[in-house]
Amino acid sequence: MLTENYDKVLGNIRSACERAGRDASEVTLIAVSKTKPESDIMELYDHGVRDFGENYIQELREKHEHLPSDIRWHMIGHLQRNKVKYIAEYVTMIHAVDTLELAKTIEKEAAKHDRVIPVLIEVNVAGEESKFGVAPEETKEFVKAVSVLPHVHVSGLMTSAPFVKNAEENRSVFEKLHELSVDINRENIDNVTMRVLSMGMTNDYNVAVEEGATLVRVGTAIFGARDYSK
Repeated sequence: MLTENYDKVLGNIRSACERAGRDASEVTLIAVSKTKPESDIMELYDHGVRDFGENYIQELREKHEHLPSDIRWHMIGHLQRNKVKYIAEYVTMIHAVDTLELAKTIEKEAAKHDRVIPVLIEVNVAGEESKFGVAPEETKEFVKAVSVLPHVHVSGLMTSAPFVKNAEENRSVFEKLHELSVDINRENIDNVTMRVLSMGMTNDYNVAVEEGATLVRVGTAIFGARDYSK
């Protein structure tokens, strides 16, 4: 069932790419496995899936310890500075950098492991008070401030769009993030590439892909509804 769900999402991504005149190879599907058992991850792993997203540090640490070493772990949730040290050695990408203090902590911990950690700047495009992220008008200067950190590489931008019943309502959010990335890319800032746009989840990833997403973070459409009571 999980592999069928995954393949269905991949098919939808390919269709969205066709509608947008894009190559489907430009888009990576991240299976968001938070709260899901390791057996579910292994079912997808055996299907060839390697990119998984987690929101909680303790859960990520345990799964990383128990599961194959070639899994690419994406930290997609809000990250507390005092937790960076637990994932700095192996995390593939940190998706939600929204303060200079957090970026500096990532720099410090990455340096200890002699590696450069790719990060995405989280932008609160919709201006939701309940969401983290840098304001769109402050993003360019924030990117410049982070760019001076040698063990942190700004690989692009991410956003979490509002939860809506009609995905079309989020099209403008994705358009704005894409436009912002293009604008920043024109600046040719050292240690910054705008190759990654992490946007789109189960309810709106098709629209996000049409608007330029290169990473989509899909959980429920692959794993089913989550049980947070455990």
